[in-house]
Amino acid sequence: MIIRPRSEDLGIESGILERGINNSITDVPEVSVGHITLVNGDGPLEIGQGPIRTGITVILPHQENIFQRKVTGAVHVLNGFGKAVGFLQVAELGEIESPIGLTSTLSIWNVANGLIDYLSAQNPGVYSFNPLVGECNDGFLNDIVGRHVNREHVLEALSSACSPNTEEGNVGAGTGMTGFGWKGGIGTSSRTCIINDKKYTLGVMTLTNTGDPREFRINGTKIGKSLQPPLDKFDPTKAGGSIMMVVATDAPIDSRQLTRVGKRAALGLARAGGIADHSSGDFIIAFSNSTNLPILDDTALTPLFRGAVEATDEAIVNSVLRAETLIGRDGNTRHGIPIDEVKRLIN
Repeated sequence: MIIRPRSEDLGIESGILERGINNSITDVPEVSVGHITLVNGDGPLEIGQGPIRTGITVILPHQENIFQRKVTGAVHVLNGFGKAVGFLQVAELGEIESPIGLTSTLSIWNVANGLIDYLSAQNPGVYSFNPLVGECNDGFLNDIVGRHVNREHVLEALSSACSPNTEEGNVGAGTGMTGFGWKGGIGTSSRTCIINDKKYTLGVMTLTNTGDPREFRINGTKIGKSLQPPLDKFDPTKAGGSIMMVVATDAPIDSRQLTRVGKRAALGLARAGGIADHSSGDFIIAFSNSTNLPILDDTALTPLFRGAVEATDEAIVNSVLRAETLIGRDGNTRHGIPIDEVKRLIN
């Protein structure tokens, strides 16, 4: 298998901050990521049978018992066309007590159940948990109604989570997704933020399933003006989809401040060409796994704001660059963006 390039491999500088060591959300200390990818069958859609083009991605904020050592959390809904689970309690209490799951729209409750099983096994005698799960719709390629992601896949993803992890494109939850008309999926990036002479890391992971190909931009270059995917049942005027953006940091900030940081991910989406259209569910989850005090003053947050913008933009671009052409149900196809053409346009 040919490994497709990331933004940095093409010499693209998405902003002015320094990238993290692996340019991944797992550059944030203690954070790990696991993917389970499900690809099986070809041909016409048979609901409950396939073809299957889906998966699950999990993000663990640290390596301890997450229910016992909750992390500071925040959520922001840019456009609420979606079925996210667990957002209300995070918004109310400002903390996250579960690994974060990302998956296919109609598998979201199966994933929530799997997270409950995981949390319950770790915390006997506790009878209430708030699993946190985001989703995007992979139904163009996948037997989405079949809900093929199950409890065992959740537990397998959790047990296989690792750091560093720079897998992108057609992996985990990104398997059946579309990015700006091209094959999309998982993307990640990170930035180093210097605040008061201390070094912090901010990392982002996106599940990219959104965007009009005419609007796709890479580092300010309007790629979509000259390069668009084969139509193959794709009407760019009806582009919708969704995107999940997860922002992680080790900076000591509270939930209110995290909300401010997380909101800046929307500006990264805009840089890449997203507009949060009517049918695009655009959701942001943010967390800090810092246990340090005191928290930063609001006047010190600008590097984190900048990091969220830059890393989100680059993660989205990476999700498209790294994704390979995939044929799904009924022969539906999402094409990997041609890298040689991208090189020509950005140089």
